Amino acid sequence: MANVSHTSGDITSHPDASEMRDRYARMLGGRDVALVDGPVFLLGLYCAVSPWILHYTTSQPALVTHNLIMGIAIALLALGFTVTPERMYGLSWAICAMGTWLIISPWVVGDSPDTGVALNSIIVGALAVVLGAMCAVTARSTNSRM
Repeated sequence: MANVSHTSGDITSHPDASEMRDRYARMLGGRDVALVDGPVFLLGLYCAVSPWILHYTTSQPALVTHNLIMGIAIALLALGFTVTPERMYGLSWAICAMGTWLIISPWVVGDSPDTGVALNSIIVGALAVVLGAMCAVTARSTNSRM
């Protein structure tokens, strides 16, 4: 009969320990950035619906369309990061560029935006720049380790 009792030994003595460690690292791939996917997705959703939340749909119709498109684009990038991270994290810097554009867009796209509209775009844009930079830096450090 086989000995099926559990021993309290350490797995480092297992003959396949290094292979299992390498396989686990390959399986995780670049998922260190997974913690940023959710906030980027939520930021995109907020950007898309912010004209209705802040009620500037009638005063800034061009910014309504602009924020809706930019928000959907950011949310789709976050979904892409979640589904195929090894292919999409090269686009992390695109979120930084989109965030920079969101910061200046009230004056380029809009028509004399009030303080609330400008402040909303500045905050959403700054968060996009920070989260995009976090994705890019983390993805770069993950790829350099492998």
